[in-house]
Amino acid sequence: MRIVIVGAGFTGIQLAKLLINEKNQVAVVDNDENTIRHASNQLDCTVMCADGNNLETLEELGIAKADALVCVTSSDEVNMITCSLVDAVYPDILKIARVRNYAYYVNTAKAEKKHSNTFAGKHRPLYGVNYMIHPDVEAADAIVQAVENGAVGNVITFDNTDLEIARITITEGSEFDGALLKDLRTKTDIKFLVAYIEKNGETMLPSGDTKLEADTIIGVLVSKDNISEVMKLCGGEQKELRKVALIGAGRIGTIVAEKLMGRTQKASGIARLFTSIKAKRNFDFVIIDNNDELTKAASEKFPEARVMRADATDESFLRDEGIVNFDLAICTTHNHEMNMVLAAYLESLGVKQTVSLVGSSAFAEISRKLGIDVPVPLRDAVVDSIMSHLRGKSVKEIHTVTNGQLEIVECEVTSDSKASGKELKEISNPGSFLVLMDKKSGVDQYQIATGTTRITAGDHIVLITVAENSKKVLAFFGSGE
Repeated sequence: MRIVIVGAGFTGIQLAKLLINEKNQVAVVDNDENTIRHASNQLDCTVMCADGNNLETLEELGIAKADALVCVTSSDEVNMITCSLVDAVYPDILKIARVRNYAYYVNTAKAEKKHSNTFAGKHRPLYGVNYMIHPDVEAADAIVQAVENGAVGNVITFDNTDLEIARITITEGSEFDGALLKDLRTKTDIKFLVAYIEKNGETMLPSGDTKLEADTIIGVLVSKDNISEVMKLCGGEQKELRKVALIGAGRIGTIVAEKLMGRTQKASGIARLFTSIKAKRNFDFVIIDNNDELTKAASEKFPEARVMRADATDESFLRDEGIVNFDLAICTTHNHEMNMVLAAYLESLGVKQTVSLVGSSAFAEISRKLGIDVPVPLRDAVVDSIMSHLRGKSVKEIHTVTNGQLEIVECEVTSDSKASGKELKEISNPGSFLVLMDKKSGVDQYQIATGTTRITAGDHIVLITVAENSKKVLAFFGSGE
């Protein structure tokens, strides 16, 4: 693919790195000299210091032959105007814009929902943007997913299945400590699959001879109902969450509260904001913030919750209100560093589990070393969402694992795929990719894949691959561009 990225900040550079690793042709433009100098030292691609919302500049970067335009500058208006400009001249190019103004995102979603029949036709997308990405919505979704799975670790969920990938640490003396992967079947009747392994800062795809040891982290594909049983085998425990404290009543905190308290439920894409709830959660919910306006707004919006205007770093307040005895604390303030410190502090006082919003995957690793159960990196959630849209129609969704070293991809096997008609054991490539789940055409649910699973055209599969091999692997299954 040929991709033009407007904006060379953290997201632009991380996105460019992933795309370059996959041998895509990438061009990056930013009008800040220092930013573009930093980008040129980081990236092996075309880099230009200029205004990205200038059509002549974009044409000089090859927009006329590009497959996609991604706008991730710090200005929502620049991102949207650039997409609109390119859409007017080059309507066939895929255009993605990150926006931080929630009103832009919500109003666009409402308009698309109201006029869904119109936009399903030949009309141009609003603002020329095919996909609008809002960081807070992506981060809130990741937090809610983690909480709904007991906050035992970062969890990756998929549509059309109750199978999830849970990140679990093996403790010393547990059933899995010292076991070879090929012997795990003898320890339980539960169906599961180890998708990846993290050990001593390295991440790898497992094989049957991989030996599990204490402090090794495994990504386990297992039914949501059986996560607790796998955790026991790893020496852990999934605890019921009856008392939950949300610290930070800003936008992300509000979206999290809405979803956890049953005002919305998960839906695909932008429509997820407007889907009504089926069932309410049943737990004691406390919202804490030191901002008077935010707490007033939270009190009106969530009358069933206890809302407190207070400093969550005040130990006497936490003890007086019994917060130190809570099952879970979720830290979602705009100060990501404070979230980390506060979550670790709360755990030290007695809170059983913590979720913390952090800036990036680098801070996520630090958070885990501080004892935080689930760090949610805001910027990585945005990069994952953009990458999913760039993969093409046959690729539904992408999740990156451990600083982007591995990718988990949902895709469809096409009729010209070299894998079609073959059993997985015939096409296995240890260390390169591992097919985790398969869903046959006409079937609703995914099943865990085995060596005898036969892949056919029309199948939807979920696979995990080394990020730098992702494009090649997807091409093998017929989903590459």
